[in-house]
Amino acid sequence: MCLPKERMKQYPKNVKIVEVGPRDGLQNESKIISTSDKVKFIELLSQSGLKEIEVTSFVHPERVPQLADGDDVVKALKPHPAIRYSALVPNLRGLERAIKSGIKRIAVFTAASEIFTKKNINMTIDESLQTFKPVVQEALKNKISVRGYVSTCFVCPYEGKIGKENVLSVASSLLELGVDEISLGDTTGAAVFLDVKETVNYVLSKIPKEKIALHFHDTYGNALANVKAGLELGITVYDSSSGGLGGCPYAPGASGNLATEDLLYMLNEMEIEAGVKIDKIAEASKFIQNIIGKRLPSKQLQKILSSAK
Repeated sequence: MCLPKERMKQYPKNVKIVEVGPRDGLQNESKIISTSDKVKFIELLSQSGLKEIEVTSFVHPERVPQLADGDDVVKALKPHPAIRYSALVPNLRGLERAIKSGIKRIAVFTAASEIFTKKNINMTIDESLQTFKPVVQEALKNKISVRGYVSTCFVCPYEGKIGKENVLSVASSLLELGVDEISLGDTTGAAVFLDVKETVNYVLSKIPKEKIALHFHDTYGNALANVKAGLELGITVYDSSSGGLGGCPYAPGASGNLATEDLLYMLNEMEIEAGVKIDKIAEASKFIQNIIGKRLPSKQLQKILSSAK
């Protein structure tokens, strides 16, 4: 598909995809997946051209049993010079594990909703930021870069619509701590195009677009439209999950993340370069779909699998 030049002017020429399937995608699966299968899944993803993959979490094993083997997963991965592996870290204890594993990028996480933050990590927003301050400092001291997640940036399952002022305040606080990128999340998948336009545009009034990434769930089928809203604002980093794996245990009704295959299809049709091969992502998704034993929601994945029969 060739878009007219005047239409293409409003979109970036290149974007980066941060693959979150191995962590955000798998964390809500009840069937425990073996370390070796997780490693194979990540290795398959690593053959696609992805530059960044979030591979696990160093949250307490009782909180997320699926990712209790994070240390072993990271240690088993082959180094790929062109790929940056990352892991979620909640506190200094988690950071200690991350440092020992050898990972070179971590992510800390909070939310723009007080009630969600309390239910998710049993802290207020301010308490979460105070907890992350020494984590970020210690990580940077150990030459580990840090990303920040802000959940419920548009709609909270407990508070409803979230004010854009809240989002900017939390994002700014994380940047002050020393994180290099903020991923703004639509945790419930309830945001629509205009929500994204309004909130992200407000955030961009104070924070450079190069510091912002977007993370959408597809609960109501709005994720790709929301990506388009982000593209129109010049955002070039998007989180997605192989096959559409995912969900959030603290956001009732939230379905899987935006599927990497579906995102790639749209970007390819818009002639926006991501440098990722959709067939290789589909290969990884097929593998993990067979492991978890259920059909993944990505429309493009299922189309690719049907065509291969």
